[in-house]
Amino acid sequence: MIGITENISKHFLYPSNLFASKERHYVTTILGSCVAICLYNKKYKFGGINHYMLPLWNGEGLASPRYGNIANEKLYEKMKSLGSLNDHLVAKVFGGANQIKSTINIGQRNIQVAYDLLEEFKIPIVAQSVGGTIGRKIIYDTYSGTVKMKFVKKEE
Repeated sequence: MIGITENISKHFLYPSNLFASKERHYVTTILGSCVAICLYNKKYKFGGINHYMLPLWNGEGLASPRYGNIANEKLYEKMKSLGSLNDHLVAKVFGGANQIKSTINIGQRNIQVAYDLLEEFKIPIVAQSVGGTIGRKIIYDTYSGTVKMKFVKKEE
């Protein structure tokens, strides 16, 4: 993994949340059908990440980052509020495994929501590991933009 040192802050990102900071952090999250977008400001060397569970908010209840369209907008807005311009940003996309036998394929729909936002804001995807049937654990270094990933199987 990343040679994790003791003096760097660590943050575990739970589903339906996002995290962005100008301070260096190692952010860990575990993804199944969920998707995470890691945005990185390559000019000022800081980043943010989200973790959403479902593709689209239907307008009922709270507009929470549980939904891709909300989580992606909120992450983008947070990065802008920290000083990012679109041409400073690159993206890495992870997750979207089809772990449940279903015709609605939440994972693929979650991936598409990520692609749609990044295309809309013209943010290039520089790395990705999406789809398939196996979950992923990622550790995102918000200072370097590096993401370490390993596949994780659901426990039987």
